[in-house]
Amino acid sequence: MITLFGEAFLAAFIGLAGGIAVGSGMVAFLVVLDIIPRLAQITKSFSKIHAYEAAVVLGSLMFTWVDFSDLHMHLFPMGAALFGLFAGCFVGLLAAALTEIVNVLPILAKRVGMDSYRIGLLMAMIFGKVIGSLFEWLIY
Repeated sequence: MITLFGEAFLAAFIGLAGGIAVGSGMVAFLVVLDIIPRLAQITKSFSKIHAYEAAVVLGSLMFTWVDFSDLHMHLFPMGAALFGLFAGCFVGLLAAALTEIVNVLPILAKRVGMDSYRIGLLMAMIFGKVIGSLFEWLIY
């Protein structure tokens, strides 16, 4: 029988392991997509790349803390719009980087020998994303 201490330790261990897995996945995702170096290259501000990296890390830590705390932010409408603008910029950069990754799929399909199934591969990815999103929104 698990004691109260053992149950709390197990919950903490599972939470920490899940956080490390998700955080590692997000960092790997950002590294593979080269969002930060590409942003520095496009804006010709490569000398400030450490500031960009620090901003991503501090933003992740801050919003993780906000998510776990009971903090309520009462923003005036323009403050909420400014927050939405920054969030939209991040999502836009992520979407732009993902469109560049989509160019990799035809090369990968040709090397794996699935060139004739390329349309089916892309459609399977699209339908999988749509069905997964609908399941998440409507059922789960």
